[in-house]
Amino acid sequence: MQERLQEYRKNERQEKIMDKKQIEEMIDLAVRQLDYSYAPYSNFHVGAALLAKNGTYYTGCNIENAGYTATNCAERTAFFKAVSEGVKEFQAICIVGGKDGVLTEYAAPCGVCRQVMMEFCNPETFQIILAVSKDKYDVFTLKELLPLGFGPANLA
Repeated sequence: MQERLQEYRKNERQEKIMDKKQIEEMIDLAVRQLDYSYAPYSNFHVGAALLAKNGTYYTGCNIENAGYTATNCAERTAFFKAVSEGVKEFQAICIVGGKDGVLTEYAAPCGVCRQVMMEFCNPETFQIILAVSKDKYDVFTLKELLPLGFGPANLA
């Protein structure tokens, strides 16, 4: 039974994965954002590329602050840029990051960023691409990374 469930999830996930060319484009955009990252305290640089359903990309980088709580993650920077321009429907986000901007492992979104995604995205279909390179990446749904998420539907 466990094997069948894993196989089902694998097939279900593969159906949701975007076209490889578009994923590579998003990885390139996210990597370029590392150049803009402001991380003087942690030296952990993060870049993100958010794809709106209208086909527009919104990029973001992490912006640290000496007061720590005023720090903004790359993912939220991208979302807030889009929402501030009236866009509220999204398809996918690609996130890359690493110490001193060197990508060695996945940089998964923090809990606050996952909650922001939950506000604007369908957890069943919104795709989160975690990448180290064009050859090493995985695609997850928001529901996979936030299985019991609280969102606008909970308040309806």
